[in-house]
Amino acid sequence: MSIDRSAVLKWLQANVPKARIQHILRVETYAQELAAQHALDVDKSAQAALLHDLAKYFKPEKLLSIAQAEGISIDLVLAANPRLLHAEVGAIVARDQFQVEDPEILDGIRNHTLGQPQMSPLSCVIFLADSLEPGRGDQAELKQLRKVCASNLYQGVWLTCDFTMSRLIQNRKLIHPRMIMTRNWALQADSSVKQRKEIKTSAPRGKTARTIGG
Repeated sequence: MSIDRSAVLKWLQANVPKARIQHILRVETYAQELAAQHALDVDKSAQAALLHDLAKYFKPEKLLSIAQAEGISIDLVLAANPRLLHAEVGAIVARDQFQVEDPEILDGIRNHTLGQPQMSPLSCVIFLADSLEPGRGDQAELKQLRKVCASNLYQGVWLTCDFTMSRLIQNRKLIHPRMIMTRNWALQADSSVKQRKEIKTSAPRGKTARTIGG
C-alpha cells in the first residue's frame, strides 16, 4: 500500500525546516533515478526517500527515549551523538504515524545514515541518494561517486563510506562501527560481483564449452 504523499508533505512542513524538505525531495528524485537504473521498485524507493528524515529534527532526548522504548541498543557512539538515531527512529515514526508496514521501505529509512551489512539493494539506493543528491555539491569526487552508483550499487556504497569517513576523520568526529561494517560488507560484495562477472566472461564457449560440459 502506498503512502499518502500529500499527508507526508504536510507533516514535514510542520516538523522540518524548508531547506531540509528540499533535500528530502532531491533524495526522492535521485532515489527514483537509481532504482530505475538498477531495475528496482521505483515506487518503494520514492516512499522510503520521502520518509527518510522524519525524525531528523527530533531533540536528542526524544531520539534516545523512543529508541530505548523500542529496545534499540544504545552504544557509546550513539550515546555521544544521539542524532545518529534519527534513521532508526524515523522508521518507527513512519510505522506509527503513516502506517508503513513494508519491511523493505522501513529498512530503507532505518539504514540510510549508517548503512547495514547485507542491506537490500533498495536500502543501498536510499543510503546513496541521501549522501549524493545534487544538493550535496558538484565537486569532482561527488560527480565520480554518482557515476559509479549508476552502474554498481555495492561499489557506490563502499566508496561513499570511504568519502564520508575521510571527512569525519578530518574533522575529528566519531565514526560509528556500523558504517565501517557496512563499508567492509559492500567492498566484499563488490568483489564477489566482479568475480562472478569475470568467471561468466571467461567461461569457454562453442565446442570447448560443450566438451567441458560432457
